[in-house]
Amino acid sequence: MEQKSLENQFDNLVRLLKSERNDAGFWSGRLSSSALGTSVAIVALKIYGDKIDSQLIICGLNWLLAHVNSDGGYGDSPESKSNVSTSLLSYAAISYCGEGSEHSKKALLNIENFLATLKIDLTKGDITSSVLKFYGKDFTFSVPILSMLVICGVLDKKTVAKIPQLPFEFTLFPASWYSLFNLRVVSYAIPALIAVGVFVFKTRNRHNPIMSWIRNRSIQPAMRKLEKIVPESGGFLEATPLTAFVAMCLVSAGLRNNPVVAKGLLFLRNQQRSDGSWPIDTDLSTWVTTLSVKALGSQMPVVFSAAETDTLLNHLKTIQYKEVHPFNLAQPGGWGWTNFSGSVPDVDDTSGAILALLDLYHDKEDAAAIINGCLWLTTLQNKDGGFPTFCRGWGRLPFDSSCADLTGHALLALTKSLDIVSDKMSIELQTTVKQCIARSFGFLWKAQHDNGCWYPLWFGNQSTSDQKNPVYGTAKVTIYLKDSLLFTSLDDNMKKNIGQMVTNAQNFLLKQQNKNGSWGGELNVQGTIEESSLAISALIGKDQEVILNGFEWLENEFNNAGLRSSPIGLYFAMLWYDEKLYPLIYYIEALRRYLK
Repeated sequence: MEQKSLENQFDNLVRLLKSERNDAGFWSGRLSSSALGTSVAIVALKIYGDKIDSQLIICGLNWLLAHVNSDGGYGDSPESKSNVSTSLLSYAAISYCGEGSEHSKKALLNIENFLATLKIDLTKGDITSSVLKFYGKDFTFSVPILSMLVICGVLDKKTVAKIPQLPFEFTLFPASWYSLFNLRVVSYAIPALIAVGVFVFKTRNRHNPIMSWIRNRSIQPAMRKLEKIVPESGGFLEATPLTAFVAMCLVSAGLRNNPVVAKGLLFLRNQQRSDGSWPIDTDLSTWVTTLSVKALGSQMPVVFSAAETDTLLNHLKTIQYKEVHPFNLAQPGGWGWTNFSGSVPDVDDTSGAILALLDLYHDKEDAAAIINGCLWLTTLQNKDGGFPTFCRGWGRLPFDSSCADLTGHALLALTKSLDIVSDKMSIELQTTVKQCIARSFGFLWKAQHDNGCWYPLWFGNQSTSDQKNPVYGTAKVTIYLKDSLLFTSLDDNMKKNIGQMVTNAQNFLLKQQNKNGSWGGELNVQGTIEESSLAISALIGKDQEVILNGFEWLENEFNNAGLRSSPIGLYFAMLWYDEKLYPLIYYIEALRRYLK
């Protein structure tokens, strides 16, 4: 491909990215519609029984019926393969809201046939043991699913006796106990723990009088706790499924008039899209905004006016958490994935915000936000040197497990900060940051596989052999490490070792390119714009022919299918989503890095 062609493509895509900003001057993006989110939302609205919601329910049901997969099951997004969670919940929603229509009956039969291929037989009437076996010891999703099946009449109420009792009374322990016993991960499950736990308790027969007495006495204080942590938006974690599960279980437990229900239903009503669907979460505005800034990099002042960049800068500073978070008690200094109130701070978004601020950096106030973000990051590092998503812990759950892409992101944010604003850091913080960087490097060294790859945590690929995405993970970590080599904060020995890791990673990526020039999650998996763009960014300077072949595939894909997004994002419980802006952002970044 000719240089001029790539320059023209860059200019065209940048104009498109600029047009995607919202009225406030930053990016909101658009998450794919969710069959799971739509299913639980219409059930929550129907069980509440307000006539004002009847049309919302009909539109949601019609969207569900129109988006069944060819195998009869449901994936979370329209582009996702069918899975057990979404198929079961869609079955319950269609059964409960479909009112026996022929279209609904046909859909239910198709779902039954799909689930039967996974040895889940809905015709037997009691699938409790099958569902529990499928999800294993993790009750955070199996118990809400079974509860909704009971609420919708798919399972008889007698089967509640077989559903594990969630210990909602545990939430009444002082919050300080969570950190004392390394149990902060529990805070993320509190809304479901309380609402679903109370529903199961009030629905099942109680054989233990002592526990019954304790739980009866615990309901009111548990509800008061839930009322304290419900966000202003009404959406717990800004998540449609979690909010809807809470609302339907509270209504079914006789707590219809609780303010948490009213706020949750208002959130659900506001979240429905014009086509009748719901997304899995409100948006990823912080994430896509910081990705956009980083994709443009040194071109930011060329592409945007000073007033526009100031708008972005001020927005990021405004949404930084400045007080202890009421939901999970996270300390001030971090950023969450969206500017809406249900978000909680996490490592990836905090690292992204720090790096974006460093690109937009002006004065002492900006430096203070960066330094507070760095301080927040240093408190999250796990004992193994890696960084988790939300909180330190045992490393057994997605919430607290160290992972390579987050660790690489944090390493770059801390390294670049140390280079640019260290003169405004205390000596103590400088020392802490340096130790953090060294330990992060140690984790990445150990986490790199023999073939040179790293695996991500919250991203995958449905078509790989194990649904993991080594191309995404390896490309992301490689980009972070390559960028970190530009800064003086790293000593020569660490730079040498990082260089070796980068070389091994790039060699892995070279072997994953498909014959048509694209990259998927691994070799011989259908290529996507997202994975191909990230691989190119990671390989800049390594192999010119490989890179140009990649750009040729990207241009052909863009001309033939547009910026088609792919379900590479992983939500909780292995639910797939895609984000409209990912292909645009990553394509721009690849072009910018190459043209630079």
